[in-house]
Amino acid sequence: MEFRNLDEYEERAREHLPKNAQNYYGNGTGKGLSLQWNRSSYDRIRIHPHCLRDVSKRSAKCHLLGIDMAMPVGTSPTAMQKVVHPEGEIGSAKAAQEAGVVFTLSCLATTSLEEVAAATPSSPKWFQLYIYVDRILTRNLIRRAENAGYKAIVVTVDTPMFGFRRPKNNLRLPPHLFLENFTQERIEDLKEAGESLNLATYLSNGHIYRCLTWEDIKWLVKETRLPVLAKGILRVDDAIRAVECGCQGIIVSNHGGRQLDSVPPTIEVLPRIAAAVGDKVCVIVDGGIRQGTDVFKAIALGAKMVLIGRPII
Repeated sequence: MEFRNLDEYEERAREHLPKNAQNYYGNGTGKGLSLQWNRSSYDRIRIHPHCLRDVSKRSAKCHLLGIDMAMPVGTSPTAMQKVVHPEGEIGSAKAAQEAGVVFTLSCLATTSLEEVAAATPSSPKWFQLYIYVDRILTRNLIRRAENAGYKAIVVTVDTPMFGFRRPKNNLRLPPHLFLENFTQERIEDLKEAGESLNLATYLSNGHIYRCLTWEDIKWLVKETRLPVLAKGILRVDDAIRAVECGCQGIIVSNHGGRQLDSVPPTIEVLPRIAAAVGDKVCVIVDGGIRQGTDVFKAIALGAKMVLIGRPII
């Protein structure tokens, strides 16, 4: 079957993905209002095109943070991709490499960051990081990303608690899958015979640092030689603070509507954030992007590039 748009991909995926995986990746938090708004807000934006312009020479190429890309599109970090396909994160990274765009690896991946780097040595990759209670673990993840050739650290700042999902998410990793970035670190206990991992339990049992403040962002910036991008910014004052703390990028994101319901759609707050800090750092946006005109709208409203998450799954 030849797919013509992402809606057709999604329709076919429903025929193949397990129901619990569909619920995990497809749903938002609460009533799903922010999830719906991410998409519907793009549909309300109108394009007013000029006519009679010379477009014989044109390019979608993009240069950002020292990286040349074929277009201003990259992948959002998405956890546990082997749940939906045996190739998991390596399959997605290879697709990004073929398309000439940045791949962002979730630290909650079912493939280690070293394996992904080895499988796609010629393409740029970013590494998404949560700051953990165990700073030795956090520091080791940073060093491993640096040593494996990742080009930036994407720190998620909007997950002090795991968002409440309706229906309640009970996605468990099959017994043969693990969060491979941690199996050699601090969670060998999760690999006991026959035991599977419930992600909600993992995220709520004290691993992720709940007291995260701007001082921790300053610590991270000083801890790594890579540029740091703050993912999950929705306010102008937070964007300004992130720049003051040394972040070189802002990712305007509401976690795909998966953390706190009733937060605004990202495209709605993007213009104000871009106006405030866009001349100082790169401003990126994700959430609800489904077609080329969506990318155009985001760029026109101040983003340097966009990230897509669910469509990759």
